[in-house]
Amino acid sequence: MNVSEVLANTLSGDATIRNAAEQQLSTAASQHFPEYLQMLSAELANEETQPFIRSAAGIALKNALTARERTRLLEVQQKWISQVDPTIKAQVKENSLRTLASNDNRAGTSAAQLIAAIAAIELPQNQWHELMPALVRNVGEGSDSLKQSSLTTIGYICESEDPDLRESLNQHSNAILTAVVQGARKEESNNDVRFAAMVALGDSLEFVRTNFDNDGERNYIMQVICEATQSGDFRIQQAAFGCLNRIMSLYYDKMKFYMEKALFGLTIVGMKHDEEEVAKLAIEFWCTVCEEESAIEDDNAQYQAEEGTELRPFFNFARIATPEVVPVLLELLTKQDEDAGDDEYNISRAAYQCLQLYSACVGGLVIQHVLAFVEQNLRHENWRLRDAAVSAFGAIMEGPGIKLLDPLVKQALPILVGMMNDKVLMVKDSAAYALGRICDCCGTAIDPELHLPSLIQALFSGLKDSPKMASSCCWALMNLAERFGIDSEGEENPLSKYFKDSVSALLTATERSDADNQLRTACYEVLNSFITNVGQDELPSIAQLCTVIIERLEKTIQLQNQIVSPDDRITLEEMQTSLTVVMGSIVQRLEKEIVPQADRIMQILLQILSMLPPNSSVPDAIFGTVGAMANALEEDFTKYMEAFAPFLFNALSNQEEQQLCSVAIGLVSDISRSIGDKVAPYCDNFMNHLLNNLQSNTLSQQFKPAILQCFGDVAQAIGGHFETYLQVVMGVLQQAASISPTSDSNYEMVEYVISLREGIMDAYDGIIIALKSGDKTQLLAPYVQHIFGFLSAINADPNKTENLMRSAMGVLGDLADAFPNGEFAQYFRADWINAMIKETRLNREYSPRTTETARWTREQVKRQQNQPS
Repeated sequence: MNVSEVLANTLSGDATIRNAAEQQLSTAASQHFPEYLQMLSAELANEETQPFIRSAAGIALKNALTARERTRLLEVQQKWISQVDPTIKAQVKENSLRTLASNDNRAGTSAAQLIAAIAAIELPQNQWHELMPALVRNVGEGSDSLKQSSLTTIGYICESEDPDLRESLNQHSNAILTAVVQGARKEESNNDVRFAAMVALGDSLEFVRTNFDNDGERNYIMQVICEATQSGDFRIQQAAFGCLNRIMSLYYDKMKFYMEKALFGLTIVGMKHDEEEVAKLAIEFWCTVCEEESAIEDDNAQYQAEEGTELRPFFNFARIATPEVVPVLLELLTKQDEDAGDDEYNISRAAYQCLQLYSACVGGLVIQHVLAFVEQNLRHENWRLRDAAVSAFGAIMEGPGIKLLDPLVKQALPILVGMMNDKVLMVKDSAAYALGRICDCCGTAIDPELHLPSLIQALFSGLKDSPKMASSCCWALMNLAERFGIDSEGEENPLSKYFKDSVSALLTATERSDADNQLRTACYEVLNSFITNVGQDELPSIAQLCTVIIERLEKTIQLQNQIVSPDDRITLEEMQTSLTVVMGSIVQRLEKEIVPQADRIMQILLQILSMLPPNSSVPDAIFGTVGAMANALEEDFTKYMEAFAPFLFNALSNQEEQQLCSVAIGLVSDISRSIGDKVAPYCDNFMNHLLNNLQSNTLSQQFKPAILQCFGDVAQAIGGHFETYLQVVMGVLQQAASISPTSDSNYEMVEYVISLREGIMDAYDGIIIALKSGDKTQLLAPYVQHIFGFLSAINADPNKTENLMRSAMGVLGDLADAFPNGEFAQYFRADWINAMIKETRLNREYSPRTTETARWTREQVKRQQNQPS
């Protein structure tokens, strides 16, 4: 194979030639992997080869040793380990290191990616010892191109997310730091080299903790970074501020000296920089400060309550800097770009985000500065100043507290409602968003009689404005519905009088000729929120709306035949998803009153399911609505099971679509609880799928608690018939119960174990109740000792939640009730049993439901303890 020709052909504009060349490379990689790597690395290192061919060789090499998907990555890494002999490995590595010196920057970058891919395999195995010394030597002694490529290589290696590689890099921290700091110094005359060094320094900061603990080394690193913020090259300045952000996040406890001496001034000046990318990174520095200090305050408050002392040092950087930082942020809010897309992160949006975080961090300290700015500019003839004033007021709705904000909001609401008619779209949109923030954070300040009529009218008028503003109005309306729907169980609430008009306006907005998918989805979300939150007096209106939604769903079936492009498919599926979610909310509100429409609803949902292509997102929503139907209809849902069960079985077995599989697991629980023993004909299939999913390596372990809980729901549904599955399920539960957190387990692992134990408890409880109802409690006898052992382990573990303890009380009480003759009375006499019940019963933080369960359990256990020995 002429490798140069094949690589050139992979870049051909002719699809036939390109595909044939890619196939040749794929075949060579599959059948002759070592030689393939050797050949490509030689081509990459060949200075006589044209640059575009060397780049193609680099891409092919990178693809041969890396992959985004974890399983595929491990597979290609194993091929390097097991299929490539040491001689070829040495040649590939030598070629890649030699290419770093190339004057062709693209070749050097390709070599850096290749070296990083090999390093990810070999460094964790304590191999390639000469790599880091070679890269350090290159930076100290090499040409400019070699320095730059070597620093880029270090950056690529350090930015890896692989935990094994990251662990192995700790031992190389001195070498990494030596190289990057040497390249980042102001004495480095080549700005490309210095920029590469600053990027690599940012990527490596996590691995130089030992060096950061040393005062002298830390001072030097900080000096180099601070000097870089003053570089004449904007790229270097950006990288330097990026480093400062990372350092503040990683080493907050060591920043007091540097903040006082340099960082306050440097970052405030940086925020005013003419180069927007530099200014945004300087703003992000203060975002990081606020996020870090908010987290520290939360941690310290919790630790103070539990241990009586602080967990982490806290320096009040944000509070101290408020008089300097907040005015700059307010000024930057006026730098709007009216042509910016919704997802474009520009200087004014960065300032808005920072002001939000600042307000959340320092609370009322921002009010003085922001109010002065708002009062000065809210009615200014310059629309940029009006818009900035409105935005600033909305930004501080979280943090100062309702007592401080209540009078300000009451005063501002009429003005903001009036600004919904401003002649400039951006001002109107900002006003709508600010009203949404008020509804979200300070809803109690809105008086239903004084403010609600004009507010809701303004927001619904905004639905007829531009799609951009209409979306902001939707968000505000959703927050408004949640604010005034808190008493939706009541016969009437403040939403009731607006419900019919609101439904009409929202349905009209979804059919606007200029409505995009985002606006339609937002309108349906608002409709969903109004349905969920309106008072009981509007149930007849909800029933009328049900017919409209059914008709719209039926129309989507006709649209299936009109799809001509992927965009059409996306639009249709988003519409079907939105309508189905609305239907689910209607069913939840109407409950048994949905019966007259039930056949038509299930028919349309089943028809849509039968027409959907693979990997569609619509089934998730349909399954949610089917769950609502099952809960509403109870045993009457049984008549739909024969038609629906195949879709449910397919979803349970679809481990690639994990979200759908998760929804399906929950739906099995819903259906089992709803139709009771009528679920029996489907249980063999359910249990097989659930057990397969429990043993799957594809599904996330987070699915396991829900599957275990599902066992309990199935058991309670079929009662004594659960005997068929008892031995297998109890074996699974015992295995799951053996999992416990270790002393070095992270927070996520502890949370997972708690949720797993909650699932186990729910399963045990359902099984105990099922066998008792079927008069088969004797089948539990072989498992009683293990259940008590599990309860004892939970009692001894300090990591407990209210849900877990309530479930434990349920299992303990039901177990006592299941054996009234005292067959296992000796287990109930253990000292820890009474202590566990008492601790749960007397915990003032637990809800009445939990303490009542504990009281009931105490009575059941007393009966056991009073049995003759």
